[in-house]
Amino acid sequence: MPTSATLVAPSTGSVQKKDQEWRAILSPEQFRVLREKGTEARGKGEYTKLFDDGTYSCAGCATPLYKSTTKFDSGCGWPSFFDAIPGAIKQTPEAGGRRMELTCATCDGHLGHVVKGEGFPTATDERRL
Repeated sequence: MPTSATLVAPSTGSVQKKDQEWRAILSPEQFRVLREKGTEARGKGEYTKLFDDGTYSCAGCATPLYKSTTKFDSGCGWPSFFDAIPGAIKQTPEAGGRRMELTCATCDGHLGHVVKGEGFPTATDERRL
């Protein structure tokens, strides 16, 4: 969804917009989650129970993030994936080091967190939500 107002740099985080620009292209809930690091209500997201074949992309910049083959039902109430498309997502330790925040590598939109070691029968034993 690049626009003429998009500032493009050759590195990750290359899609940069002002809050006003993000508000013009995102729904209020998308803005709250992607730009303000909010969390959507458990079990209420449109993709929680969707398991169609395809690719899940960033709502902010349309960067492909996850393949549907990495999505699984973790029972947590949020869409869960065990792996991302290489280079699509940045992981940043949060204060205290207990969690890793996931953000889109292109627009820095907040995507959620990584939870490790819960014993899911997946290739990585990670839950990215």
